[in-house]
Amino acid sequence: MKKLYSLMLKRGLILAGIMTVCASGSAFAQNKAIDFKQGNPFSDGFVAGKTLYVAGQQGPDANGKVTGTDITEQTTNAIAAVKKVVEKAGFKMSDLVSVTVYVTDLDDVKKMNEVYIKDMPDPKPARATVQVAGLIGGAKIEIAAIAVKH
Repeated sequence: MKKLYSLMLKRGLILAGIMTVCASGSAFAQNKAIDFKQGNPFSDGFVAGKTLYVAGQQGPDANGKVTGTDITEQTTNAIAAVKKVVEKAGFKMSDLVSVTVYVTDLDDVKKMNEVYIKDMPDPKPARATVQVAGLIGGAKIEIAAIAVKH
């Protein structure tokens, strides 16, 4: 009986070891680029384990232009672009833990906040808002984010 128990214990330990290796392997298998296009210098997002890093997203209009659009429209569209990357990666907006908002004009922050409060889920993630000298394409806003799967 003691020999049978010892054999069962060894099998259990071996099975536990195999399961541990499989589980850790699947965590590493989650690392993937989101919306990487060959020739581009970046991906729109990158999943590393249970964390998603969303590259800065701007708010172009339906024609892909940011010029001629106000901060309200650009903020709405930038948040929608973040949401698209978040959901494509298999995350939810409520998984966001940190957001960095880049704006070219601090006078736009009040209107940006009105949209942000409405469109970002509660509780709001930690956030930094930074004024920059300029953004690619003449954008007024760019939003980068980090999400962690619960």
